[in-house]
Amino acid sequence: MNKETIGIFDSGIGGLTVANAISRLLPNEALIYFGDTAHLPYGDKSESLIKTFSLNIANFLIEKQNCKAIVIACNTASAVAYEHLRDKHKGNIPIINVIDPIIEAIVKDETIKKVGLIATQTTINSGVYQEKIKRRKPEVDISVLATPLLVPMIEEGFAHDNISHAVIENYLQNPEFKNIDALILGCTHYILIKDEINDYFKAKVKLFDSTDILAEKLKGILENENLLSTTKKQEDKFYASDITKDFQKSARRFYGNSLELKPITI
Repeated sequence: MNKETIGIFDSGIGGLTVANAISRLLPNEALIYFGDTAHLPYGDKSESLIKTFSLNIANFLIEKQNCKAIVIACNTASAVAYEHLRDKHKGNIPIINVIDPIIEAIVKDETIKKVGLIATQTTINSGVYQEKIKRRKPEVDISVLATPLLVPMIEEGFAHDNISHAVIENYLQNPEFKNIDALILGCTHYILIKDEINDYFKAKVKLFDSTDILAEKLKGILENENLLSTTKKQEDKFYASDITKDFQKSARRFYGNSLELKPITI
Protein backbone atom coordinates (compact mmCIF):
# COMPACT_ATOMS: atom_id res chain seq x y z
CA MET A 1 0.00 0.00 0.00
CA ASN A 2 2.74 2.52 0.86
CA LYS A 3 3.90 2.55 -2.76
CA GLU A 4 0.55 3.66 -4.11
CA THR A 5 -0.57 7.19 -4.87
CA ILE A 6 -2.33 10.00 -3.03
CA GLY A 7 -5.46 11.25 -4.77
CA ILE A 8 -6.28 14.96 -4.60
CA PHE A 9 -9.34 16.62 -6.09
CA ASP A 10 -10.87 20.05 -6.37
CA SER A 11 -13.63 21.75 -8.32
CA GLY A 12 -10.93 23.33 -10.47
CA ILE A 13 -7.27 24.19 -10.22
CA GLY A 14 -7.17 25.99 -6.86
CA GLY A 15 -6.44 22.69 -5.12
CA LEU A 16 -3.07 22.65 -6.88
CA THR A 17 -1.89 24.91 -4.05
CA VAL A 18 -2.61 22.00 -1.69
CA ALA A 19 -0.92 19.53 -4.05
CA ASN A 20 2.13 21.78 -4.16
CA ALA A 21 2.35 21.90 -0.36
CA ILE A 22 2.01 18.11 -0.12
CA SER A 23 4.66 17.60 -2.80
CA ARG A 24 7.12 19.86 -0.95
CA LEU A 25 6.57 18.18 2.43
CA LEU A 26 6.32 14.61 1.12
CA PRO A 27 8.55 14.43 -1.98
CA ASN A 28 8.48 10.61 -2.03
CA GLU A 29 4.71 10.52 -2.48
CA ALA A 30 3.26 10.19 -5.97
CA LEU A 31 0.20 12.38 -6.51
CA ILE A 32 -2.80 12.08 -8.79
CA TYR A 33 -4.71 15.35 -9.07
CA PHE A 34 -8.15 15.78 -10.57
CA GLY A 35 -9.66 19.20 -11.21
CA ASP A 36 -13.34 19.14 -12.11
CA THR A 37 -13.04 22.16 -14.38
CA ALA A 38 -16.08 21.13 -16.43
CA HIS A 39 -18.31 21.77 -13.42
CA LEU A 40 -16.66 24.69 -11.66
CA PRO A 41 -17.40 26.63 -9.64
CA TYR A 42 -18.83 24.32 -6.99
CA GLY A 43 -19.63 27.37 -4.87
CA ASP A 44 -22.93 28.03 -6.65
CA LYS A 45 -24.02 24.39 -7.08
CA SER A 46 -26.59 22.51 -4.99
CA GLU A 47 -25.36 20.25 -2.19
CA SER A 48 -26.78 17.15 -3.88
CA LEU A 49 -24.91 17.91 -7.11
CA ILE A 50 -21.63 18.54 -5.27
CA LYS A 51 -22.01 15.20 -3.47
CA THR A 52 -22.57 13.45 -6.79
CA PHE A 53 -19.51 15.06 -8.38
CA SER A 54 -17.36 14.25 -5.34
CA LEU A 55 -18.51 10.65 -5.16
CA ASN A 56 -17.74 10.07 -8.86
CA ILE A 57 -14.28 11.61 -8.53
CA ALA A 58 -13.46 9.63 -5.38
CA ASN A 59 -14.53 6.42 -7.10
CA PHE A 60 -12.24 7.25 -10.03
CA LEU A 61 -9.26 7.90 -7.74
CA ILE A 62 -9.83 4.84 -5.55
CA GLU A 63 -11.06 2.24 -8.02
CA LYS A 64 -9.30 3.31 -11.23
CA GLN A 65 -6.12 4.89 -9.85
CA ASN A 66 -5.67 2.71 -6.75
CA CYS A 67 -5.04 5.67 -4.42
CA LYS A 68 -4.13 4.93 -0.80
CA ALA A 69 -5.56 8.23 0.55
CA ILE A 70 -7.88 10.94 -0.73
CA VAL A 71 -7.49 14.66 -0.08
CA ILE A 72 -10.55 16.82 -0.76
CA ALA A 73 -8.68 19.98 -1.76
CA CYS A 74 -11.82 22.07 -2.01
CA ASN A 75 -13.54 23.87 0.84
CA THR A 76 -16.97 23.62 -0.76
CA ALA A 77 -16.68 19.87 -1.38
CA SER A 78 -15.18 19.42 2.10
CA ALA A 79 -18.11 21.25 3.66
CA VAL A 80 -20.77 19.36 1.72
CA ALA A 81 -19.41 15.94 0.77
CA TYR A 82 -16.68 14.98 3.27
CA GLU A 83 -18.85 13.10 5.77
CA HIS A 84 -20.56 11.23 2.94
CA LEU A 85 -17.23 10.10 1.46
CA ARG A 86 -15.72 9.35 4.87
CA ASP A 87 -18.62 7.10 5.84
CA LYS A 88 -18.67 5.34 2.45
CA HIS A 89 -14.96 4.49 2.58
CA LYS A 90 -14.62 4.02 6.34
CA GLY A 91 -12.20 1.21 7.11
CA ASN A 92 -10.89 1.30 3.54
CA ILE A 93 -8.72 4.38 3.05
CA PRO A 94 -8.33 7.73 4.85
CA ILE A 95 -10.29 10.70 3.50
CA ILE A 96 -8.86 14.09 4.49
CA ASN A 97 -10.66 17.41 4.10
CA VAL A 98 -9.24 20.94 4.06
CA ILE A 99 -11.41 22.27 6.89
CA ASP A 100 -10.61 20.17 9.97
CA PRO A 101 -6.84 20.92 10.02
CA ILE A 102 -7.61 24.65 10.07
CA ILE A 103 -10.18 24.20 12.85
CA GLU A 104 -7.61 22.30 14.92
CA ALA A 105 -5.04 25.07 14.45
CA ILE A 106 -7.56 27.77 15.43
CA VAL A 107 -8.65 25.87 18.55
CA LYS A 108 -5.05 25.37 19.71
CA ASP A 109 -4.17 29.07 19.40
CA GLU A 110 -5.00 30.72 22.73
CA THR A 111 -4.41 34.23 21.33
CA ILE A 112 -7.43 34.07 19.00
CA LYS A 113 -10.59 35.64 20.42
CA LYS A 114 -12.26 36.72 17.17
CA VAL A 115 -11.86 35.05 13.78
CA GLY A 116 -13.07 35.99 10.33
CA LEU A 117 -13.85 33.65 7.44
CA ILE A 118 -13.95 34.39 3.71
CA ALA A 119 -15.19 31.62 1.41
CA THR A 120 -17.67 30.70 -1.32
CA GLN A 121 -21.38 31.14 -0.70
CA THR A 122 -21.94 27.37 -0.41
CA THR A 123 -19.17 27.00 2.18
CA ILE A 124 -20.59 29.89 4.19
CA ASN A 125 -24.14 28.55 3.93
CA SER A 126 -23.06 25.09 5.06
CA GLY A 127 -22.12 26.57 8.44
CA VAL A 128 -19.42 23.94 8.89
CA TYR A 129 -16.66 26.33 9.99
CA GLN A 130 -19.01 28.18 12.32
CA GLU A 131 -20.38 25.00 13.89
CA LYS A 132 -17.02 23.32 14.41
CA ILE A 133 -15.35 26.36 15.92
CA LYS A 134 -18.27 27.12 18.24
CA ARG A 135 -18.57 23.51 19.33
CA ARG A 136 -14.90 23.18 20.21
CA LYS A 137 -14.19 26.73 21.38
CA PRO A 138 -17.48 28.53 22.12
CA GLU A 139 -15.82 31.65 23.51
CA VAL A 140 -14.41 32.56 20.07
CA ASP A 141 -16.42 35.04 18.01
CA ILE A 142 -16.63 34.26 14.30
CA SER A 143 -17.61 36.61 11.47
CA VAL A 144 -18.20 35.22 7.99
CA LEU A 145 -18.40 36.73 4.53
CA ALA A 146 -19.07 35.17 1.13
CA THR A 147 -16.54 36.48 -1.39
CA PRO A 148 -17.79 35.25 -4.79
CA LEU A 149 -15.64 37.57 -6.92
CA LEU A 150 -12.31 36.28 -5.64
CA VAL A 151 -12.23 32.89 -7.39
CA PRO A 152 -13.02 34.16 -10.94
CA MET A 153 -10.67 37.09 -10.34
CA ILE A 154 -7.81 34.75 -9.47
CA GLU A 155 -8.69 32.28 -12.26
CA GLU A 156 -8.44 35.15 -14.75
CA GLY A 157 -4.99 36.06 -13.48
CA PHE A 158 -5.86 39.25 -11.61
CA ALA A 159 -3.58 39.30 -8.57
CA HIS A 160 -1.18 41.90 -7.22
CA ASP A 161 -2.67 44.63 -9.38
CA ASN A 162 -5.14 47.49 -9.01
CA ILE A 163 -8.11 45.26 -9.75
CA SER A 164 -7.28 42.68 -7.08
CA HIS A 165 -6.39 45.38 -4.56
CA ALA A 166 -9.78 47.04 -5.05
CA VAL A 167 -11.79 43.79 -4.80
CA ILE A 168 -9.87 42.56 -1.74
CA GLU A 169 -10.19 45.89 0.06
CA ASN A 170 -13.91 46.06 -0.71
CA TYR A 171 -14.45 42.70 1.00
CA LEU A 172 -12.06 43.04 3.93
CA GLN A 173 -13.21 46.50 4.99
CA ASN A 174 -16.50 44.88 6.04
CA PRO A 175 -17.31 46.11 9.58
CA GLU A 176 -17.77 42.51 10.72
CA PHE A 177 -14.01 42.02 10.41
CA LYS A 178 -13.10 44.85 12.76
CA ASN A 179 -10.73 43.70 15.51
CA ILE A 180 -10.34 40.14 14.24
CA ASP A 181 -7.27 38.27 15.47
CA ALA A 182 -7.27 35.75 12.61
CA LEU A 183 -8.75 35.25 9.16
CA ILE A 184 -9.49 31.87 7.59
CA LEU A 185 -8.89 31.76 3.85
CA GLY A 186 -11.70 29.32 3.16
CA CYS A 187 -10.85 28.56 -0.46
CA THR A 188 -7.71 27.03 -1.92
CA HIS A 189 -7.52 29.78 -4.54
CA TYR A 190 -6.95 32.42 -1.89
CA ILE A 191 -3.36 31.35 -1.21
CA LEU A 192 -2.40 33.24 -4.37
CA ILE A 193 -3.59 36.52 -2.86
CA LYS A 194 -2.45 35.76 0.69
CA ASP A 195 0.29 38.41 0.53
CA GLU A 196 -2.21 41.05 -0.55
CA ILE A 197 -4.55 40.10 2.28
CA ASN A 198 -1.65 40.22 4.71
CA ASP A 199 -0.70 43.67 3.42
CA TYR A 200 -4.26 44.91 3.92
CA PHE A 201 -4.13 43.93 7.58
CA LYS A 202 -0.54 45.23 7.89
CA ALA A 203 0.53 41.76 9.06
CA LYS A 204 -1.43 42.20 12.31
CA VAL A 205 -3.97 39.42 11.63
CA LYS A 206 -3.03 35.73 11.56
CA LEU A 207 -3.94 34.11 8.27
CA PHE A 208 -4.93 30.44 8.13
CA ASP A 209 -5.06 28.50 4.87
CA SER A 210 -5.22 24.81 4.06
CA THR A 211 -1.87 24.28 2.33
CA ASP A 212 0.94 23.59 4.81
CA ILE A 213 -1.48 22.79 7.65
CA LEU A 214 -3.18 20.10 5.60
CA ALA A 215 0.12 18.68 4.34
CA GLU A 216 1.28 18.22 7.94
CA LYS A 217 -2.04 16.58 8.84
CA LEU A 218 -1.73 14.18 5.91
CA LYS A 219 1.83 13.29 6.88
CA GLY A 220 0.70 12.40 10.40
CA ILE A 221 -2.13 10.20 9.10
CA LEU A 222 0.16 8.36 6.67
CA GLU A 223 2.72 7.81 9.46
CA ASN A 224 0.08 6.48 11.86
CA GLU A 225 -1.28 4.08 9.25
CA ASN A 226 2.15 3.01 7.99
CA LEU A 227 1.40 4.36 4.51
CA LEU A 228 4.37 6.70 3.98
CA SER A 229 6.41 6.05 0.86
CA THR A 230 10.17 5.78 1.30
CA THR A 231 11.04 6.20 -2.38
CA LYS A 232 9.06 7.67 -5.25
CA LYS A 233 8.08 4.96 -7.72
CA GLN A 234 5.63 6.85 -9.93
CA GLU A 235 5.37 10.24 -11.57
CA ASP A 236 2.75 12.76 -10.46
CA LYS A 237 -0.28 12.98 -12.74
CA PHE A 238 -2.60 15.94 -13.20
CA TYR A 239 -6.01 15.59 -14.81
CA ALA A 240 -8.91 17.94 -15.49
CA SER A 241 -12.39 17.30 -16.84
CA ASP A 242 -12.14 20.24 -19.25
CA ILE A 243 -8.98 22.00 -20.40
CA THR A 244 -8.42 25.27 -22.24
CA LYS A 245 -5.20 27.17 -22.86
CA ASP A 246 -6.25 29.63 -20.17
CA PHE A 247 -6.67 26.80 -17.64
CA GLN A 248 -3.25 25.38 -18.50
CA LYS A 249 -1.68 28.80 -18.00
CA SER A 250 -3.56 29.38 -14.74
CA ALA A 251 -2.65 25.93 -13.42
CA ARG A 252 1.04 26.75 -13.67
CA ARG A 253 0.53 29.77 -11.45
CA PHE A 254 -0.94 27.46 -8.81
CA TYR A 255 1.68 24.72 -9.02
CA GLY A 256 4.69 25.52 -11.23
CA ASN A 257 5.77 25.83 -14.84
CA SER A 258 6.48 22.13 -15.22
CA LEU A 259 2.83 21.13 -14.74
CA GLU A 260 0.89 19.66 -17.65
CA LEU A 261 -2.84 19.05 -17.25
CA LYS A 262 -4.28 16.11 -19.17
CA PRO A 263 -7.97 15.85 -20.12
CA ILE A 264 -9.97 12.93 -18.79
CA THR A 265 -13.66 12.07 -18.57
CA ILE A 266 -14.92 10.14 -15.58
